[in-house]
Amino acid sequence: MLSRSTLLARNAVRQFVRNHHGGTPGENLPFEVGNRYKLTLLFSLFFGSGLGAPFLIVRHQLKKMV
Repeated sequence: MLSRSTLLARNAVRQFVRNHHGGTPGENLPFEVGNRYKLTLLFSLFFGSGLGAPFLIVRHQLKKMV
């Protein structure tokens, strides 16, 4: 069983998080999560550019040799 001081500390931390971080999921992210189609497009561009960059770099280097 939790002691009274542990419960008080837990409640204080929860109150701090609610008051200082908004308590809304996604509020602290650097992008909006409200529009799912825009979010999907941005994620696709972000990860697609990272995964596609090596292939584009190799293609560029091979075309320079010809």
